[in-house]
Amino acid sequence: MNQPAIVKPCQEKSFQRGNIYCRYDNIEIDSFAPEMLDGEYWQAKNAIAGSAQGRGTTWFIATENSKKIMRNWVLRHYYRGGLIGKVINDQYFYTGREKTRAAREFSLLKTMRSLGLPAPKPVAFRVEKIGLFYRADLLSSRIENASDLVGILSDKQIDDTLWFAIGKVIKAFHQQGIYHHDLNAHNILVDDKNQVFLIDFDRGEQRTTLEKWPEENMARLLRSFRKECHRVVNFQWQEENWQALMKGYQS
Repeated sequence: MNQPAIVKPCQEKSFQRGNIYCRYDNIEIDSFAPEMLDGEYWQAKNAIAGSAQGRGTTWFIATENSKKIMRNWVLRHYYRGGLIGKVINDQYFYTGREKTRAAREFSLLKTMRSLGLPAPKPVAFRVEKIGLFYRADLLSSRIENASDLVGILSDKQIDDTLWFAIGKVIKAFHQQGIYHHDLNAHNILVDDKNQVFLIDFDRGEQRTTLEKWPEENMARLLRSFRKECHRVVNFQWQEENWQALMKGYQS
């Protein structure tokens, strides 16, 4: 189960309009406008190919560029969790442009792609400064013909070979110091060729030392599988599947 080769590095350009700052990949977007980071923009163009619900709506976008090349993207607005999210659900304290969640995730995706890791390609981000706070949005490439593990295991079992491959991919990220803040069964995708990807790197980072965080990442993932067993009817996961995954991780 070889992972796909990573092609075409990100070619960044920036855009500033008043209190709005954007950065985008000029290969992916040849005619940029900050409105491209709004779901309503794509709805008006009938370019919404689907959506997913989490803290907010994640939009799947299918559009052609000026050369009639199809682009498939994922648009996500950043929302807070927890109790504070009920008060200021999408605003964060501003401490500098490069420290915003959107800029950091965009940069991390670019780093991971340069390392050949199977993660989405960064397409664009937008930061809107509002006094001492900011709102942000991220546009990234969509993994084609892929489903997350929760969706897959809600329908069928997967064999040990694929569990082994999942563990091996996670290990590849950890070996490069890539910390995933919310590693769970929803953030692991498998496509129709059994290629494995990790997504959603909000609050992730590249760390220079391993220490204990890889173990904590894996413990979080194990908890997520056990949680889905209680939440999803007929969830096709058993404890021995974790052993097969860990064989891949430790290989």
